[in-house]
Amino acid sequence: MNHAGMDHGDMDHGDHGGMEDMCSMSMLFTWDTTNLCIVFRQWHIRSTPGLIFSLAAVVLLAMGYEALRALSRRFEASVDRRMSALPRDEQDAEITPLLAPGSSHPDIGKQGHLIKAVFYGVQTFYAFMLMLVFMTYNGWVMLAVSLGAFLGYLFFGHCTSATKDNACH
Repeated sequence: MNHAGMDHGDMDHGDHGGMEDMCSMSMLFTWDTTNLCIVFRQWHIRSTPGLIFSLAAVVLLAMGYEALRALSRRFEASVDRRMSALPRDEQDAEITPLLAPGSSHPDIGKQGHLIKAVFYGVQTFYAFMLMLVFMTYNGWVMLAVSLGAFLGYLFFGHCTSATKDNACH
């Protein structure tokens, strides 16, 4: 049967619809960066400079997670100090910018817990996003996440035990 006269619509069989530039998703460890996408289709690495920039961004993202954890710990310590200082003399208590001065013990506890819950939610989201970045199974990206965690701990983990429970968050 001769198919030469048949209308195939707008189908272009010559370039396979641009499939050679699609994101690749490996389910096995690899060092290959061809068509690597990190979490989003828009974060598509197509060149060596793009790879270097992306790896630097991943390092900074991982460092940011450690900075957020440090900020959360400082806030929690500040609330604890303020709560323990209230029964003695409210005038001597440290003033936390996120808590109104002159607040009562229950008010500080409720406000502090609400803000700590926000910190916890943001940290959990951030940790899972970093986990997705790590799960590209690309060795370069995995090293960048680990380097970012190392540098983040080095710069921001002064009062944190290095034996942290390494769950996703």
